[in-house]
Amino acid sequence: MVAVVALACGNNEFPGLTERSEISLHRVSATPGKSEIDPLLTGLPEARLLVHGTDADLAAVVLRLLRRELLGSVAVGYVPAEASSVVADLWGLPARDPGRALDLALSGDPDRVPLIRDDVGGVLLGRGVLGPLRGVAYCDDELVLRGQAGRLEVTPDPGAGEGLLVRTVRRSLFGGRGASAAGRAVQIGCLPTRVVRDGVTHARPVNKWIWYRHTEDLRLVRGLV
Repeated sequence: MVAVVALACGNNEFPGLTERSEISLHRVSATPGKSEIDPLLTGLPEARLLVHGTDADLAAVVLRLLRRELLGSVAVGYVPAEASSVVADLWGLPARDPGRALDLALSGDPDRVPLIRDDVGGVLLGRGVLGPLRGVAYCDDELVLRGQAGRLEVTPDPGAGEGLLVRTVRRSLFGGRGASAAGRAVQIGCLPTRVVRDGVTHARPVNKWIWYRHTEDLRLVRGLV
């Protein structure tokens, strides 16, 4: 039997799992790190890992799978703790129905979805935002910004594209659309600005940033039960 390890992140309860003897349930902190996650991955060459928490919690766990080179052998089920999950919206997970989300995470089929990394060692599972922004941005070879924008947004591409989607949102009294593109990478050079990854603000302002598709995909459980 494939092992099932379930993680309840932060103060989130993981309803419906305490009665299941075949599941190893662990309570970990919000956005758990190496010291909490790595011991749970030892000795599990093939497993199903369930995460109950926020998009940021999921990203923190997936980062440990990446570092341990377990992306190819571990299927990841996600039960969002918040109905506003960007990851759930991108990949059609039932964030507003915890019972259905749990059933899917336990019994659904894993699909390979793009895993987005950045050049400071992090991963992006939902939405990344830079801004306000003044600078230049390219998606692969396509110019998507030269000048100012209220923000630049990046998500994995759910449409079986090259890897990621990027969109700029202009700052204007009259609104106005920015540019959008799809590709494998986006590279930004700008005046110092802030970065928010999956709802978590980066520790300090940046004047350059890169998001790009990792060479190996994430095995996210999202197939129909």
